[in-house]
Amino acid sequence: MGESMVRGVALLAAWLAAGAVAAAPVAAGGTPATGGALATAPVQQLNTAAGRTFDAVVEAVRQTVIAAQVPGAVTALDVKAGDAVKAGQELVRIDARAAEQSANASAAQVQSAQALLDVARKDFERQQQLFQKNYISQAALERAESQFKAAQAQAAALLSQAGAARTQSGFYVVRAPYAGIVAEVPATVGDMAMPGRTLMTLYAPGALRVTASVPQSALDGSGETGGETGGAKGSAKAGEKGGALSGVRVEFPALPADRRWMDAAEVQLLPTVDAATHSVTLRVPLPVGMQGVAPGSFARVWLPGATQGAARYAVPVSAIVRRAEMTGVYVVDAKGTPLLRQVRLGRAQGDAVEVLAGLSAGERVALDPQAAARVR
Repeated sequence: MGESMVRGVALLAAWLAAGAVAAAPVAAGGTPATGGALATAPVQQLNTAAGRTFDAVVEAVRQTVIAAQVPGAVTALDVKAGDAVKAGQELVRIDARAAEQSANASAAQVQSAQALLDVARKDFERQQQLFQKNYISQAALERAESQFKAAQAQAAALLSQAGAARTQSGFYVVRAPYAGIVAEVPATVGDMAMPGRTLMTLYAPGALRVTASVPQSALDGSGETGGETGGAKGSAKAGEKGGALSGVRVEFPALPADRRWMDAAEVQLLPTVDAATHSVTLRVPLPVGMQGVAPGSFARVWLPGATQGAARYAVPVSAIVRRAEMTGVYVVDAKGTPLLRQVRLGRAQGDAVEVLAGLSAGERVALDPQAAARVR
């Protein structure tokens, strides 16, 4: 998390532990409805040197969209989403009756061509014997040789055509290209499979990464992805380089607190910049066998350095009021009167939640919204 972030979290924890005590209770209007004092806490400005955060997503390094190479009705679907499959395992079977008939016809044509080839070969051998005894002319021998070669070529062509028919008949059974997890199966039995139409999505769970789009301005060196920053392939081990690649951390908000944070051992910056957003794609490989994350999971990438932009504030979670689509807090003025104010919240950490808009430093919020609502 970095020393600056640790100091910020420690400061926030100390404020949360002592906020209700340090904040002298304010009597709301001097005569609260409950007959007691309304406990408040100050709006705390967070340490903005903790770093910059960017939304990210977990994705599989190896993910494949399985589609058919030939048209036909789906007759069997042997897997469902979430199943683990082995390399070469049958996934989908498509109606192949027409293809099988075509392959059988090609095989019969090959047998016919081989029979004609045998006749032509024997006839050519007889013509050679007759020519040696001067019973036939050179032209007759050449005609026999030409017929033999033509039959030989015809047999080879039909043999290749039969091989192609057999190969195409194999396209009606779709198999797993590698061992993985079935992520999605949009097709069902009876659907018409078409070349390019998705039948299912497969990914290898052993290799995952976190991907985020980072503005050029957030990277030291103006977002350069080559040279010293990213090397020839746009990647570097964290800590080896200066600037944005040092001290990168990844947060998984959905995981328990003991597994929520991860130090990036390696960071990769793609060697291109998006022309529309002027952002660079940043990738962080995840350890093999990491539990609790799957492709599509939400994550955050933290880059060290001072945060540019508006100041950040935090209030206790207990001060938040949620009414239908409105989120707010009761702000207590100098006279002790609580006023409901709408706010926009950010990420929550422990017993505090970040406030992105609606509050200013020095203001006080009621810790008990229900008690504040009863004040008249």
